Amino acid sequence: MTTDVSALFSGFRMGSLDLPNRIVMAPLTRNRATPVSHAPRALNAQYYRQRADAGLIITEATQISRQGQGYILTPGIFSDEQVAGWQLVTKAVHEAGGRIFIQLWHVGRVSHVSLQEGGAAPVAPSAIQAKTKTFIETGFDSVSMPRALEASEIPGIVRDYARAAANAKRAGFDGVEIHAANGYLIDQFLRDGSNHRTDEYGGSIENRVRFAEEVTKAVLESWEPGRVGIRVSPVSPSNDMQDSNPTALFEYFAQRMSALKLAYLHVNEMPAADGAPFDFVSLRQAFSGAYIANAGYTRESAAAAIEAGRADLVAFGRLYISNPDLVARFGANAPLNEADQASFYGGDTHGYTDYPALV
Repeated sequence: MTTDVSALFSGFRMGSLDLPNRIVMAPLTRNRATPVSHAPRALNAQYYRQRADAGLIITEATQISRQGQGYILTPGIFSDEQVAGWQLVTKAVHEAGGRIFIQLWHVGRVSHVSLQEGGAAPVAPSAIQAKTKTFIETGFDSVSMPRALEASEIPGIVRDYARAAANAKRAGFDGVEIHAANGYLIDQFLRDGSNHRTDEYGGSIENRVRFAEEVTKAVLESWEPGRVGIRVSPVSPSNDMQDSNPTALFEYFAQRMSALKLAYLHVNEMPAADGAPFDFVSLRQAFSGAYIANAGYTRESAAAAIEAGRADLVAFGRLYISNPDLVARFGANAPLNEADQASFYGGDTHGYTDYPALV
């Protein structure tokens, strides 16, 4: 019996953008930006062009500043050279008929002194070292001990987000996604396992959401709400994250983002390390815009989620690494290429632009 997956291929109005299908390319860190300048290049443009049949492409996480970098060879969006590099990418995607948002990123404590200017300590809401690793010149290594941000420094980081958002418009993107997931800086402010502050950015849920709201409002200075999304991971333990009451936190967060009329909420539905349940349906109901589900979906489970109204769109990560024409393969129910995990992070064309297409 053939599974009906037609829901995946229906058009969808997301914010102020019309999408031809419900299949989203999730952000995928691939560590192939230009050394030193951290600018995208022709190789990256080819990679994204190959995947332009997605209803929406969300780029790899892209640092908003030198301080925001946590891994080698990840791209930035804070210099003119980086903007020019991203213009190659957006032009290639648009010529192929695609739509592309950039994911704005500050890693916070998930960094290493070797990546910071002058060997400085990474910054975080609180001086709590994460039990996780990052990718530096010598390979994977433990992240460095961070220092707690002074309250007086936070407006400068918000301005960095504003500058990055304006640069994204110059680079020709169709919109931006704010990265508030996976244990990076905004997520570090949100969750009380990493935020032990006692000022206006810590303590209560309202205070811990404050930084995310300020960043989002700064991004909205350059972009209409219908072209802005935000990504969260409510119970994911990635990068040593936890919270004492994720349901209350993220439902409040979703309500605040809904009030700003953002185009979508992109949710990493990875379960908690201890298996504790989380009501993603309730989270969806707390947000009035589109809901993008992500985390281990298949062709069939994605179609079922959309058909049942549990999601409006579904984002695919690893499947897009090895299947540049994923939409066509899903449509034909064709076999999927196997991913070469050894080439995920860094390298050349191998495992990046050389996966075969159906035709």
